[in-house]
Amino acid sequence: LNYGLSLWNILPPLIFLGLGAMQDFSPLIANPKTLLLGAAAQVGIFVGFWGALAVGFDLKEAAAVGIIGGADGPTTIFLSAVLAPEILGITAVIAYTYMASVVFIQPPLMKLLTTRREREIEMRPPREVSRLEKLLFPPIAMVLIILVVPDSAPLVSMFMIGNLFKESGVVPRLSESASNELLNIATIFLMITVGTKLSADIVFQLETVKILGLGLVAFACGTIGGLLFAKLMNLFLKEKINPLIGSAGVSAVPMAARISHNVGQESSPRVFLLAHAMGPNVAGVIGSAVVAGVFISLL
Repeated sequence: LNYGLSLWNILPPLIFLGLGAMQDFSPLIANPKTLLLGAAAQVGIFVGFWGALAVGFDLKEAAAVGIIGGADGPTTIFLSAVLAPEILGITAVIAYTYMASVVFIQPPLMKLLTTRREREIEMRPPREVSRLEKLLFPPIAMVLIILVVPDSAPLVSMFMIGNLFKESGVVPRLSESASNELLNIATIFLMITVGTKLSADIVFQLETVKILGLGLVAFACGTIGGLLFAKLMNLFLKEKINPLIGSAGVSAVPMAARISHNVGQESSPRVFLLAHAMGPNVAGVIGSAVVAGVFISLL
């Protein structure tokens, strides 16, 4: 089992292959501005990183703790396995815990940092995206990102290849297998492998409590970063965007996008944000993988 993480580290890229086969980049292609919201939400990673350094973690451990703020379980596991395998089990469990807790963490922050008038902003339905655009986006994005951050290649390339399986339409069996059987099998082995890293002497330590707190702060700051950047963009945009979609810039796909939509619906039943929120949500997945590549290349 340890070949899946410590030695080969193949399980997170396999999960990214399955996730790519399930994704639709249309919202991101239709509204490229949402890419900025996904980037802004990654501020939580750096808040967690600097916070971890401040409480005594070394550089590599701080990077593994900070990446929890991206709310992307496979990326957290991938980075931890490379830089800080001794805390891999803890960071993995905490990352997935906060991903599952977005429904409790995000709405209070969203309501605190936006006015009712902002939450009631209606956005026009995104434009139709052509099949050619859907086919060109994955390879172009993959090449550009890998040229800039080569160490993000294992995650980004698998994510984009999985999406090409889906959008090409010529390998439906492979696309179906990647997004179902392969993803399920990889997830099972991933969880079993992470479980082997969680011995009692590791769990019951002060460092675990520190990581738990830092992860919450990082995730909250990622949510806040996306929200505030959306409000900042509205100062310059003629056609305003609903700032609630900024909170979807964290990588918890598609839960964060659904929460943006639900909070918008609470303010006004005429606000439909799901399609718009998927843009920054998918951008957040890409962004967290890029930040992980930056940490690996530097550390």
